[in-house]
Formats: sequence, C-alpha cells, structure tokens
Amino acid sequence: MEIIVEEKQNPQTFEYTPVSIDSFFDEKELSKSSINTGIIVLTKYQEQLVDELLAALEKNAPDRLDSLQQRLNDLRQLSVAMCQFPSLLEKTFLTTSIRTPEALVESLINYHEEGDTVLHLPSKAILGKGFLVAKIHTFYSMSKLARDWAKMDKKKVDQYNDETVSMMFTLMAEDVYLNLIRDETLHTDLRRELANMLIILWEHRSDQTISDIAPVLQKVWTARRSLAPAFGTMMGTSELLLVSIQMDSQWAHFIKEKLGEAEISQAMEEFLFGISYEQIMRLRAILSEQGVKAIGRDEVGAYLNEHVKTDVSLDYRDFYLLYTVRRDNARARKRLHLPGPKKTLEDFFIRFVMEKDQEKQKNDSFAKNGE
Repeated sequence: MEIIVEEKQNPQTFEYTPVSIDSFFDEKELSKSSINTGIIVLTKYQEQLVDELLAALEKNAPDRLDSLQQRLNDLRQLSVAMCQFPSLLEKTFLTTSIRTPEALVESLINYHEEGDTVLHLPSKAILGKGFLVAKIHTFYSMSKLARDWAKMDKKKVDQYNDETVSMMFTLMAEDVYLNLIRDETLHTDLRRELANMLIILWEHRSDQTISDIAPVLQKVWTARRSLAPAFGTMMGTSELLLVSIQMDSQWAHFIKEKLGEAEISQAMEEFLFGISYEQIMRLRAILSEQGVKAIGRDEVGAYLNEHVKTDVSLDYRDFYLLYTVRRDNARARKRLHLPGPKKTLEDFFIRFVMEKDQEKQKNDSFAKNGE
C-alpha cells in the first residue's frame, strides 16, 4: 500500500514520490489485538498492563474482575463496529464517489473554511475519537483499580496513569495536526507528511510521533503544577527556567531557538499562567495601575472580576480542558485578526519537532548520497 507523502517541485509542475505507508508507523506497536483494518485495541505494552492488573485483581479483589473484563470486551466490540467502515488507507468506492488516500491528503491540505469540521471528516475518524475516549476512560478506571483494589505499588500505578495521559495526548494530536496541516506558512511537503500522519492516526488510533513527544509535554505540565507564577510582573521568567531545567534536550532546544518569537512567548505565558493572553494583558494593566507587585493564584479572579481556573492538577482531564480553551482562543484570534498567539504552545512545539526531524532526514540523505 502506498500513499503520497513527498513533493518535489519545479516552477511548472509537481512530481510526487510514493512512499510506503509502513515508513510512517512503527510496526512494533501492532499486536494480536489489532483488527483487520489496523485498529489497535491494545498495544503490546497495554496488553501487558491489562494482564498484570487482571492477575492482581484475581488475587486481591476477584469481585472486580467481571466489570473490568466486560469493559475491555466493550472496547473490542467498538473496534469491530469500526471495522465495518472503509479503511482510510485503501481506495474505496463510496456511495457517490471514489476515495483514495491521495485524494484525502490533498483535501485536508486544501480545506480553508472556518468552523467545526466534524461533518467534513471521514466517519471512521469521528467514530475513532469516541473509541479513543472510551479507551482513555477504561485506563483511568484501571489506574484506580490498581491503586485501590489490586494493591499495586505506586510505581506500577503510575504506569497506568502515564498510559492514560499518553492516550489523551493522542486525542489532542488530532487538533494539532489539523491546525498545522492548514498552516500555509509551513512547506507543502511537511503539511502533506502531517496529513498522512493524521490519516494513520485515524486508522490505527495510535501515533508514534505523539507517543515520543507526550512524555515531554507531560513533564512540562507536571512542572507547571509546582510553580507559583509571579502574577505581579507576569513575566514568568523564573517559572520558565524551572520548567526548562527539568526537561530533555528537545525541549531545551525549542526554548533556546523559539522563545524569542513574540507569538511563541505569548503562547508560553498562556500555558504557564493558565489564563488567556487577553486576561494577562488586562491583569498586567490593573496591577500596574494599582501599584500591586504580586498576587496569588487565588486572587486572579477577583482582580479580573470573573471566574478563572488558575488552579492546576495532574488530572489529564484538566490538561485537555485547558488545552481546548487555549486552542479555541487561538483560532478565534486568527479568524478575527486579533493580537495574541494564533496557535497553542503544543502546536508550536510539535511543529518544531517535526521540522527538526525533517531537517535531520534531509541531512542524513545528503550525507548518504555524498558517500
């Protein structure tokens, strides 16, 4: 199976080089739980977590086994239902047209309308999001079973929590990919690569790139929880340093190379402070006018005279909720041509990672050809 992913240009024409779909998906992630269409019910690692929990429950809380096994069976039934819909990686004869992976990629790149795209996306993509949400809830329940009933140690319980959060990032990745695919400041070949990655995510409900990036974003979120932003200056410099020194080299390079760009700095402030760019601007003006040097998190709402969620937690639902607020605000600014960040911090970071990976691939290719 081949789909278009790489573009070569000259002033007059476009020449496409087909690349195997296998190059975009790590086959090691496939398992015996994969359905014929490639939907991944459980990865091998997730199967291991399930087996360990079932064994621990059988020993310590056998009355909890049936409900968990039923929940897992429900997931498998959902995947079976999704199999009835055409694969996105194959040429498909639809009711009134023919769909190919190539055409789907190009339609994603060339779509420019604003608003909710739910009615413009393949049915399998929409159904798959529901499947992923059900799977996330299942693993969240498993983390509580591991902690409260299976008598597993904290290290093991954390593995269930981490897997839940990782799947949440996969859910978030759909929005990020769609945002970047429609960003005409990106080179077309990168947008096409992102479109292919999105289609693979829709087909398999798993994404290797996000799996690699998720631990970094999770660490940033965890570090943010321990911070106390200086709401007086609203600069966040000390907080940013505390976040950065706990991260890996990928994040450090992103901070070093990109934080000087105003829009990325604004997106970082939104992430750190937990309030919008507009609220940050208003709060700065209010504090400056009143001569207040610093306030606590719980005072922000009173100064702004509105309810704001500035408290933080490690709950994956809080992360996703606040991400969607920042995402919607960014989209509104872009649509209405307002000042402030037009993308989220996650958008900027994933774009940075993708561009660096693409640059590395090109350099490796040049080096190989020069041998």
